[in-house]
Amino acid sequence: MDFAQMKTKEIEHILQQTAASDLPAILEILQQDSRKAVQNLAQKYQRQMEKQEKERLRIAAMWQFEEKAKANGYQWIAGTDEVGRGPLAGPVVAAAVILPEDAELPEIKDSKKLTEKQREHLDGLIKQQAIAWAIAEVDEKTIDAINILEASRLAMQKSVQALQQPADFVLVDGLPNPQITLPSEAVVKGDNRSISIAAAAIIAKVYRDHLMDEYDRQYPGYGFAANKGYPTAEHIAYVTEAGPCPIHRMTFRPLSELPKK
Repeated sequence: MDFAQMKTKEIEHILQQTAASDLPAILEILQQDSRKAVQNLAQKYQRQMEKQEKERLRIAAMWQFEEKAKANGYQWIAGTDEVGRGPLAGPVVAAAVILPEDAELPEIKDSKKLTEKQREHLDGLIKQQAIAWAIAEVDEKTIDAINILEASRLAMQKSVQALQQPADFVLVDGLPNPQITLPSEAVVKGDNRSISIAAAAIIAKVYRDHLMDEYDRQYPGYGFAANKGYPTAEHIAYVTEAGPCPIHRMTFRPLSELPKK
C-alpha cells in the first residue's frame, strides 16, 4: 500500500479496518510520513494500542489467584464478595461466581470504580458467561441479631452453597471467612485483584441496588433509590423526623440512639 498517495482520512479508514496484530508494522511506516497530520494519526493509534495492552495485562493479572488454585489441582474456583455492610437499612448481599478460563469481561474492576452503566453491562456479561453464579442476602433483623460482620460472612457462605455447580475452592474478599468450610484463600482488596471476586462484587452490587430501588417505592421518603440505605445527611434527617421503617437496622448508630416511641 502506498500511503504517501493517500489522504489522511483514507489512511484512518484503513487503520480502523486493520487487525490489531498488523497495526504495528503499518504505524511504523506512517510515523516516517512527512505529513504532520499522518504522524499525529499514527501517534494516536500507537497510544490506543499501548492503552489496550496495559488493560490486557491488568486483566491477565486478575486471573493470578484462580490460576494458582488450578495449579494446585482445584477445578471449580468461586470468588465471593458482599455489599451493603455500611447502610442503615436493607440486607447485606453476597454473590459467588465461577468463571470459565475464556471469560471476556472488558474493564472489569472493583465495582466501586465503575459507573452504574458499566456495572449493569458487566452484570449481564458475567451472568451470560459464568459457569455458575448465585446471590444470597441476610436481612436487617438477622444483622441486628448477630452483627454485621457475622451477617456478611453468612451471606457469603450462603451464596457459595447456592452455586448450581459446587465449588471446590473459594476466593474470599478481605479477611478469611470461618463460615466457609471449603478450601479457600482470603484476598485483601480482592475485588480489584481477582476476576472472580470482582465479578461477584458487581452482580451483588447490581442486585442490591435494584432491591433498594424497590424499597424506595415501598417506603417513600427515605430516599433509598438515591442513597441505597447509606447514612447520607438527608437519610438521617428523615429517619430522625419520621422514625425508622421496617427495613432499618436498629443496632446501627444513629438509629440505636433514637428515643423510643
